[in-house]
Amino acid sequence: MSSPIGGQAVLEGVMMRGATNWSVAVRKPNGAIAQVRRPIESAMAKHRLLRLPIVRGVVALGESLAIGFRALAISANYAAQEETAADDEEPTTELSRGALIFAFAVAIGFAVMLFKVTPALITDFIGIQAGWFVLVEGLIRVSLFVAYLGLISLLPDLKRVFQYHAAEHKAINAYEAGEPLEPERVQRFSLIHPRCGTAFLLWVMVIAIFVFAFFGRPHWYWLIATRVLLLPLIAGIAYELIRFAGRHTGNRVLMTLLAPGLWLQRLTTREPTLDQLEVSIRALRDVLELERRAAPDAERVEVMA
Repeated sequence: MSSPIGGQAVLEGVMMRGATNWSVAVRKPNGAIAQVRRPIESAMAKHRLLRLPIVRGVVALGESLAIGFRALAISANYAAQEETAADDEEPTTELSRGALIFAFAVAIGFAVMLFKVTPALITDFIGIQAGWFVLVEGLIRVSLFVAYLGLISLLPDLKRVFQYHAAEHKAINAYEAGEPLEPERVQRFSLIHPRCGTAFLLWVMVIAIFVFAFFGRPHWYWLIATRVLLLPLIAGIAYELIRFAGRHTGNRVLMTLLAPGLWLQRLTTREPTLDQLEVSIRALRDVLELERRAAPDAERVEVMA
């Protein structure tokens, strides 16, 4: 079955989220598992227009980024605690609205400059003709993205984050298959998931080729403007594709088309340990319990795994 459950890896832990709540579980330095849960006040629940196709993808992506930054801050605070800290001691600080906006600006600005603007300027600089411009630009963009993932996958400090990323996928796969959420059972499942954010980013780049094809090779200032201003539209379309794929995982033709995005996840996942799966399962069970208590008419939001 498909589910509106997604999440992400954090420092020594996993964040899981549903339509109305999210929960982060973190392995503390003393070995205990700490948990923090928070409600989701989605703008889509208040405004019907925000639930329209493509628009909902942009809103969902923004909300996912906000939750992700908060979860990372919580996990970092736990990681900094002393081993003698009490098991029920929660971090005393979270990201303020100003810090969250700043983190947004830095992260989005870096991604847009590296993966949107830079490939366009490189293609313009080497003088590719209009007929081939968008295709060559897209190939450069995807190559930069794959190279970036390949480089960071070599960093030893990120190995455990990638293990928790796989633990998140395995737990969701087991839940969607109706299997008991036990580490030994969950370990048997794939570390790949069709709603993964890595696959989403790849499809953002592929879809961009078709969208930018309508503009050919404009002057450099319009080139930069279109790459930045059309990003929400492209992200919204990619969200709808990933959402559709998450609900039709049994379709072989669709899975074949999405295969490159699934293969790419091999760069950002590593086989987790049973201890890491225990953390992931704890976060998943917590958010499932919170969702069961939520209003039955809550808006279903497909989220990335």
